[in-house]
Amino acid sequence: MKGLKPATVEEYIANFPEHTQELLHQMRELIRSNAPDAKEEISYGMPGYKLNKKPLVYFAGYDKHIGFYATPVGHSEFAEEFSKYKTGKGSVQFPIDQPLPEDLIVRVVKFRVKGNLEMKK
Repeated sequence: MKGLKPATVEEYIANFPEHTQELLHQMRELIRSNAPDAKEEISYGMPGYKLNKKPLVYFAGYDKHIGFYATPVGHSEFAEEFSKYKTGKGSVQFPIDQPLPEDLIVRVVKFRVKGNLEMKK
């Protein structure tokens, strides 16, 4: 990403090539529609979402992939499904030359929402 640090998710996304922007908008919509009460912000230099003041998920654009960060608990729950992608501790890389795995992303977000709501109790 070039230039100044973005203040909003829109500014963040606008810094990428058109195709990457499309994927980032898609990722954002998947998260927002499945975690409508989550607070959206720029955190750690990337779009992040919090629910009940606790981290939910993050995403980031790169030259060759979209990074998705479901925190270690979300990542470990879906480790088998994430195994076909390049992964790290708490992260998965979705190649930008492939469609985003929408169903998987939705299930991860819903899992994280459920976990954050249970922590509140």
